[in-house]
Parts: sequence; structure tokens; C-alpha cells
Amino acid sequence: MNPEALIRNETAADADAITTVTLAAFATLEISQHTEQFIVKALRAAGALAVSLVAELDGRVVGHVAFSPVTLSDGTPDWYGLGPVSVLPAHQRQGIGKSLIRQGLARLQAMGARGCCLVGHPDYYRKFGFRNLDQLAHAGVPPEYFLALSFDGHWPQGTVVFHDAFGARE
Repeated sequence: MNPEALIRNETAADADAITTVTLAAFATLEISQHTEQFIVKALRAAGALAVSLVAELDGRVVGHVAFSPVTLSDGTPDWYGLGPVSVLPAHQRQGIGKSLIRQGLARLQAMGARGCCLVGHPDYYRKFGFRNLDQLAHAGVPPEYFLALSFDGHWPQGTVVFHDAFGARE
């Protein structure tokens, strides 16, 4: 990671910078529906950002990660979804995203979370211990792109539903 990057909790003053970072990070990603900035805003408005961290370099927000509660069909409590995670293109591939994710996962664990899941690139997220599970799915997502990480060794079964904010389109 870039040694000057500070990872800290989001503050109310960071909202516009987070939107800017999120827009830039997903601008050229073909698989994106380009709604990530709306998702973060809707999660914030709903009070559903369980963990929201920014990466700051020289006083400027250059990255962000959000974690929000998910619902599991088997009733398992205290699981969270990771995403979106965003880093300004000029600062990508420097370890900032990894640091945001690692610190976010650590904070979830400290809060007593039992696990975390996400939709993302398997090769990237396996580095953090995430894995594909036959018994856990997210509707409409190819199984290879849905990954989970248990903090307590218990693996839920069924389907995962992310917060309603993930349907935000504006």
C-alpha cells in the first residue's frame, strides 16, 4: 500500500468526494450499470452503512469501501455485503483497495459480524479468503462471481439478499 494513505471512517463532509471517486472508478468498467454512486448514497440515507471507510492521500479522498447488512434465507444473522469499493483510477493497483477491504473486514469482525459476501471478480477476492459456495447464492448472479467469507466457521445456506439500496438508480 502507498505509505501515505490514511484509512479512516467516512464523515458527512466526505459524501461528495466519495461520489466523485465512485463515478471515476466505475466509469470505464463494462460490467457496471453505473449506479454505484446511487447505491452508496441510498445506503447512507437508509442508515445502512455498517462500515464506510475512505482512503485519503494528502488530504484528498482517493478511495472508498462500503459494507452493509444482508439478509440470508436461512435466517443466519450478522452477515454483511461488501461493496461498492472504489479507488480513483490514478491510484489503482497501489494497494489502496486492498487496505480498505482488509480494514473494513477487520472492523466487521470487531463488531461481531459472522461473515461477509460480495459479487466480484473471484481471483481478486480470493486473496482475502472469500470463496464460492455451492450452498449459498445470490439470485441473478453467476455462482463464480458470488463469494463469501465466514468469520466464525459457520456457513449459511440458501440465498442472500443485499439491502434495497442496491436497486437505486438515481
